[in-house]
Amino acid sequence: MQLLYRTRRSPGKLTKLQGSERRQYNRRMLQHTARVGFIGAGNMAESLIAGLLHAKLVLPSHLIASDIDPAARDVISGKYHVATTAKNAEAADEADLLVLAVEPQVLDQVLNEIADILPDKTLIVSVAAGYPIARIARHLRGMKRKKIVRAMPNTPSAIREGVTAIAGDEEVPGDELATARSLFETIGHVVVVPERLLDAVTGLSGSGPAYVYILIEALADGGVKMGLPRQTAQLLAAQTVAGAARLVLSSGEHPALLKDRVASPGGTTIAGIHALELGQFRATVTSAVEAATTRSAELGLEHQ
Repeated sequence: MQLLYRTRRSPGKLTKLQGSERRQYNRRMLQHTARVGFIGAGNMAESLIAGLLHAKLVLPSHLIASDIDPAARDVISGKYHVATTAKNAEAADEADLLVLAVEPQVLDQVLNEIADILPDKTLIVSVAAGYPIARIARHLRGMKRKKIVRAMPNTPSAIREGVTAIAGDEEVPGDELATARSLFETIGHVVVVPERLLDAVTGLSGSGPAYVYILIEALADGGVKMGLPRQTAQLLAAQTVAGAARLVLSSGEHPALLKDRVASPGGTTIAGIHALELGQFRATVTSAVEAATTRSAELGLEHQ
């Protein structure tokens, strides 16, 4: 794969997220610049394009995105000076790396359009939820060697604070998987998992931002109930969640230990924690992850 890429530094325990520490990369210079195509020019494609350009991994002239929606194409071409097209085949033609960023319900049609023109060299990365690697491979009858990676990013990727899980098929060599990893490291953190665990990833980090938004809203509502102005309560709630998350990542310590440091004997925090336990807070959140995982698996079966 002819892609220039950088990887994040590992500080030992978990990746630190303080200041400029979180945006340091080790650059690997490869011989040629990759041609990267995107089929679909929606929010996730835009996040990845912005990430690649911000990290200076690929020149705008080596990127192309296709979409049937002229407005989506206008956004990509206008903001990032990247070539766009209404024809999926033009985005796929001669691509070293091709990102499938369309809804799973239209992916069958898209794959049929490009199956006979994809070069054997192309690394295919799909962000279509619930659409298995095996089904992608069945459509790509024109390729002798199918190198396919599935990815599950989440919405904070739009501000380069996401987390993505990737899974590769058995034909993807290590350096190609590293290339896929480097793509998503431009928009956040990356973990590699077996494909069978992507439903659990969907239930946790894919759907997780929505759970966190509800938590922030509930914290702010509590502040308003106790007399705080709405705007102040929302800022306090959001920054509290953001700061606590950063501390978990930067310290590498178990959340339970960090919780215990806040909960002094007979104090305010332990009283609040008791109220959460009465409402089965932890069990409810765990059940939410389980329910979303189950639904993701059901959707995957529909796309077998």
